[in-house]
Amino acid sequence: MTRFRCVPIATETADRFRRTGTDDRGNGIRRIAATAGGQFPCRHCLQLAEPGEMMLLGSYDLPQPLGIYWTPSPIFLHETDCPRSETVDVVAPIVRANPLVSIRAYDTDDQCLYDLGQVCSGRGVEDPLQRALGDPRTRFVNIHTARPGCLLTHLERVAD
Repeated sequence: MTRFRCVPIATETADRFRRTGTDDRGNGIRRIAATAGGQFPCRHCLQLAEPGEMMLLGSYDLPQPLGIYWTPSPIFLHETDCPRSETVDVVAPIVRANPLVSIRAYDTDDQCLYDLGQVCSGRGVEDPLQRALGDPRTRFVNIHTARPGCLLTHLERVAD
């Protein structure tokens, strides 16, 4: 098994969104109350919001990939401080909870490795993720929601 880490957004980014009320594209952050049965995945603690929790919604500039495949992504973030996820070899709960995810592998030139991409359920992500991370061409993997395409988490290998 290839060891990995789900990398949440930086605490500095989460703090800036909360403090300024402005996202990476200059838009005003939206406040939304999480609802039962809704999908409100925080990109800092990598946990789903509980019903009634206030969430922030804004546009986030992905640090990777750069170049042609770069894109901003809508993200949710807890309105109040939450601990930054720091787990290794654990698929983020927000990935597992998602009914349909898109696994996207990239090489050292930030080129999308199309043959390693796969859409699957969040609960069935292990095999396609290990396939992507186990390929020597892969530098990193991003997992997005498959329907709207929002970044759920960035993944990188962890050295043994």
